[in-house]
Amino acid sequence: MSAPDFPAPPTDPDCGAAWRDIVDRYFGGVSPMTLTEETLPQTRAFTVPGRDDLLNLFPVTEHEHTIAGPETPIVLSVFTLHDHTAAGPGILWIHGGGMATGDRFSAMPALRLAVTTGATVVSVEYRLAPEHPDPAPLDDCYTALLWVAEHAQTLGIDPHALILAGSSAGGGLAAGTALRARDHGGPDLAGLLLLCPMLDDRMHTPSSRMTADLSWTRSSNQTGWRMLLGDRVGTDNVTTYAAPGRATDLSRLPPTFIDVGSVDLFRDEDVAFASTIWACGGDAELHVWPGGVHGFEEFAPHTALATDTLTARSRWLTRILARARP
Repeated sequence: MSAPDFPAPPTDPDCGAAWRDIVDRYFGGVSPMTLTEETLPQTRAFTVPGRDDLLNLFPVTEHEHTIAGPETPIVLSVFTLHDHTAAGPGILWIHGGGMATGDRFSAMPALRLAVTTGATVVSVEYRLAPEHPDPAPLDDCYTALLWVAEHAQTLGIDPHALILAGSSAGGGLAAGTALRARDHGGPDLAGLLLLCPMLDDRMHTPSSRMTADLSWTRSSNQTGWRMLLGDRVGTDNVTTYAAPGRATDLSRLPPTFIDVGSVDLFRDEDVAFASTIWACGGDAELHVWPGGVHGFEEFAPHTALATDTLTARSRWLTRILARARP
């Protein structure tokens, strides 16, 4: 017997209008393609923004670093504010893309925070599934974290003010990287910022079965997890590093910020992750934005809901950094 579907909450009107405009403008009025093995090349080709876009939008310079990886070199982009003069906060950013798409220039959320907090952003070009299944993406992100911590002074980063952050699939990888850092003796993190994170391959929550025209669908999510985990998806043979939503022990994580829209496939697994942090005695701030669909603050940044979302992130980060750097 198949599991039931659940109705979606109302979508924020302004965000919904912005999404419909994108669908009409870029996809001919038809919702964007579902991620499958067949559509993966087209999905990867539709990549915005790029390096030049970021440099035009934000007062930063970008320097590329290539570091030794577990199997192949890893490329990092280091974004430094034009007025950067002394060691300050650092954000290691892990981009989204369903584990199979995206690149290190998908860093707008981190760069917005850099402008408000003076942070240097390091964005990692991790290997993508399905060509590089688990644990390759996580191995690359953890290697990048070790490198940034070791070279913090050279990068102009205060090692006591290092934030690990990611969005969507990158949020899941950030959570898994934080768990690995906890279990392997560091490096220490001042905070963990998870934006609509993709955490649980089992997809057994009501929100994972919402019936709505979603910007990230259940079918696409199943494909992303299958590309990452192969035949192990949904079985007991999946680590909590690969799928942090499976973890029952979330103690000793750094202060954590989690946000997600109420009309997002990941809503319930993200709420559960925050609840588990609290149950383990940890520090978590959770926001469920009413009417927000997956990625709403990126494609509808002009809306009141997105303004509230971006403000909440900035305020949390400012508080955490003040605590980390007395």
